[in-house]
Amino acid sequence: MIIYATHAGGRYLQVADSLKEQPEGKRGIYINLTNKCNCACTFCLRQKKHMAESSTLWLQQEPSVAEVKAGLDALPWEYVKEIVFCGFGEPTERLEDMVELLKYCKKIHPEIPTRLNTNGLGDLLHNRSIAGDFAGNILDTISISLNASNAERYLELTRAKYGIASFEAMLKFAESCRKYIKNVVLTVVGTPENQQDIPLCEKLCQERGLKLRVRVYEES
Repeated sequence: MIIYATHAGGRYLQVADSLKEQPEGKRGIYINLTNKCNCACTFCLRQKKHMAESSTLWLQQEPSVAEVKAGLDALPWEYVKEIVFCGFGEPTERLEDMVELLKYCKKIHPEIPTRLNTNGLGDLLHNRSIAGDFAGNILDTISISLNASNAERYLELTRAKYGIASFEAMLKFAESCRKYIKNVVLTVVGTPENQQDIPLCEKLCQERGLKLRVRVYEES
């Protein structure tokens, strides 16, 4: 699926099916651009979660910008609470296309908030600082996966392709985003195994002047 909504039980539905199941109320609408990812996180659902072909986020082919724009044009915008760039891949793998789509969302519906869920390794991916690409109020919130309180544990969990330097690069990216994005949030997944690490993550974020959100872990 390219454009989808999330529902209870960790389910992903086409927007039309989402409206059939939940006819009332606004909801977040998610944009899935790619399967590519520069991490292989041990907890990632794409490695653990079986999906029916009709509701899978695994793309047979990456959508063109034109295809995504057409899908956005067809949305029932009266039911849209937020547009979120997030799928089974890392959205910054298609940075230029994503920025174009963010600008398009703000052009056609400037009142709708936009969010990017990312692993925060875009600077290493593109070999430059990418925070400035989000200038112009095109992105309201960026949610960056912190995952751990130190570089060694981070690499163990994410298996990031850039090695031990990935952790500090992610934090520097988060800090640089504050100049261009009003809501910068770091996240950690609250698994049973990392409960002792969460206070250390909180301390790290306080020291860096960053917000932390603990995400609920879903087994299914």
